[in-house]
Amino acid sequence: MPIDWTLIETRGADALHDTIVEMEGWAMPLDAAAQSASYFLLSADAPCCGGCMPRCPATSIEVFATQPVRMGDDVIRLRGRLLRLQDDPAGWRYQLVTAAPTAAQPAAQSARVSRRVFLAAGAALGLAACAPGRFANYTEGEAGADTTWTPLPGALTIDIHSHAGRVIVSRDPKIGANRPFLPVAEPMRAGGMNVICLAIVTDTTAVHVAASGNRFEAFRTPEPGELYQLGMTEFARAQRLIDKEQLHVVTDAASLADVGTQGPSVIIASEGADFLEGRIERVDEAYTQHRLRQLQLTHYRVNELGDIQTEPPVHGGLTDFGAEVVRRCNTLGIVVDVAHGTYDLVKRAAATTTKPLVLSHTALSGSPRARSRLISAEHARAVADTGGVIGVWPNAADFPNLDAMATGIKRMVDVVGVAHVGLGTDMLGFIKPPVFTSYKQLPALAAALLQAGFTQAEVGQILGGNYRRVFEATVG
Repeated sequence: MPIDWTLIETRGADALHDTIVEMEGWAMPLDAAAQSASYFLLSADAPCCGGCMPRCPATSIEVFATQPVRMGDDVIRLRGRLLRLQDDPAGWRYQLVTAAPTAAQPAAQSARVSRRVFLAAGAALGLAACAPGRFANYTEGEAGADTTWTPLPGALTIDIHSHAGRVIVSRDPKIGANRPFLPVAEPMRAGGMNVICLAIVTDTTAVHVAASGNRFEAFRTPEPGELYQLGMTEFARAQRLIDKEQLHVVTDAASLADVGTQGPSVIIASEGADFLEGRIERVDEAYTQHRLRQLQLTHYRVNELGDIQTEPPVHGGLTDFGAEVVRRCNTLGIVVDVAHGTYDLVKRAAATTTKPLVLSHTALSGSPRARSRLISAEHARAVADTGGVIGVWPNAADFPNLDAMATGIKRMVDVVGVAHVGLGTDMLGFIKPPVFTSYKQLPALAAALLQAGFTQAEVGQILGGNYRRVFEATVG
């Protein structure tokens, strides 16, 4: 049965839970450059600019299609099963699952204009001015407020944790390591992002989305050598992306200082040390052969290094092998990332390390729930006490917009001090769309931080200066 958006806005669609419906709207994928997608948002309203994503659950719903749907410039009509959501962590009210496109009715087409026509009209009227530029005046709050961030000479912006370019090997074996990349250098230049810690992931073949649809979990025991081979495949894929996008690879303090003349740059990182498979010599191999300079100890598997936040503890924190890896990273000059690790893991890592730690992507919670990726104040202080940095992420379940994210950063600063907070976007690593989906939004985030009360210098610390200190202290 066809339904319109008033039923979504008024929640009248609750009565249609688990029934087949038809809906029309504008399809908006998480990856703005994607030509097709099987997961996307369907919005009642056309976007105000090419980089905008709908945020209002009264005028947009999540769509899970049976196969990739072409992302065109016109209104699309979909047929699928409507599900009512209860207490969804991202705030959505409804999902359209097992969805597939149908032929749009002529009356519906005549009632709307295409997105291309809408955007063209918006540009003519000056509406497209909401698209961010390089640290232009921008605010999500009071109109006309002066929220221009002016970085100090030589300052660098650094994302502590990113999967930009779609560097991760797909979990779909039909696509695997050969799916096309997304642009990296262009959005970095447009938004003023200088360096990203480009993170491969080395447990994807043994991890999937849980039945709840809200988190990842390990679902099988990998074969011996499987995750090592996956790591080698991912390192090779990262190198192909670097070559394609002509990115500068940072390996030490000197090459970091050269970023200003080299353009968009990356620090090679690994999310999870699963590829080690208990062999310490593989740390040296990754450092030498693949230029690894940041290693996250755990991810979504309880591995040989320690326990994770999203599963019951097995080891009591960091294992002896995990401590050996921390010491080897200190010696070689690899930043140790304790994201996803339990508080007990972080405490032992902090007692073991001789260099600052980072916890690359999380947010603060007064009382984190079981399986939560958020951290307590004590957890954050354990990292900060090493001289380290906690990267605050843009998860929509925690922050509905960039202003709220800036407030979340302020809460973290109140706990550990401004010298110990950074930005970890987890770009392209979320199940559901976050509030920061492109580096073109960096000026908007800087503006939100200024509006939250940070000074110009403090914004510079948060957006890169603090991590630069840790990197230089670790790598030399």
